[in-house]
Amino acid sequence: MFSYTLIVLVIAAVGGLVLAAHVLRGQLAPWPLSLIHALFGATGLILLIILLLQGNASQKVIIGFVLLLIAALGGFFLASFHLRKKLPPKAVVIIHAGVAVAGFLTLASILL
Repeated sequence: MFSYTLIVLVIAAVGGLVLAAHVLRGQLAPWPLSLIHALFGATGLILLIILLLQGNASQKVIIGFVLLLIAALGGFFLASFHLRKKLPPKAVVIIHAGVAVAGFLTLASILL
């Protein structure tokens, strides 16, 4: 199940890159893509929760989960701007992406 989790998170990340590119160019991101990004991100978090509840998760899984959870909270903040049809602060977009990448890389390092 861990490999499926990583695949889901990679799909979320690709969507996130497209969303970030829009915002960094000063454009509102497409709402459907934002929803798909959120859906895949949430699915990844749910799969990680399932792994954690099984009780044999490594410390890297816990750290990766916490980082991705923090990124998700940032994503809710970013979505609040989107709902108001305002561009979010570019710094928040970069921090959100950086925390999510750190969480993903922490999880991916388990495979090395």
